[in-house]
Amino acid sequence: MAHDDRDEVGVGPHPLPWPVDPRYDADLLRDGDRRNVVDRYRYWTVEAIVADLDTRRHPFHVAIENLAHDFNIGSVVRTANAFNAASVHVVGRRRWNRRGAMVTDRYLHVAYDDDVQALAAWAHGAGLVLVGVDNLPGSVPLETIDLPRDCVLLFGQEGTGLSDGARAACALTVSIAQYGSTRSINVGAAAAIAMHAWIRGHASAPPH
Repeated sequence: MAHDDRDEVGVGPHPLPWPVDPRYDADLLRDGDRRNVVDRYRYWTVEAIVADLDTRRHPFHVAIENLAHDFNIGSVVRTANAFNAASVHVVGRRRWNRRGAMVTDRYLHVAYDDDVQALAAWAHGAGLVLVGVDNLPGSVPLETIDLPRDCVLLFGQEGTGLSDGARAACALTVSIAQYGSTRSINVGAAAAIAMHAWIRGHASAPPH
């Protein structure tokens, strides 16, 4: 993954004359845009970026159980933004550590479900397949299947994985092949792998 080695990221003040377009933020045009956004969104308001992303959201959603303030949720949210998921659902506790999200939650639709049963009911009503991601007995190797196009990828807590209720609610559970000595991989890493598997199976090339 490439990184910007400059002390400051982004761009400085926009040269005059400023573009005349309601998508642009006057403060950003004047002061510069140091946000972690792709170049096509430089100087745009948050609302304009969200509106544009909404025109091409992918039909997969992401959900993660938050039973004990899992600090990995921010990482999952950031990856969901990178792959332009339709939404992220936080199941259980509403409070979560946003630091790892790097402000990307502003550009996503984040929803909250009291429990897995509520999530499952919403998914069923929306015509979405609830897919658990966990290395459980009976799980289907992710490398051997195509994920459903319209689905919710559900992840459990770091360490404990999916709760019993989540396992029961999922129509399909997939596992990620591992070849080393560790019992499991970080849930943030697992989420990135699963989302990218969906992208490889269903998404077209990203816009330039």
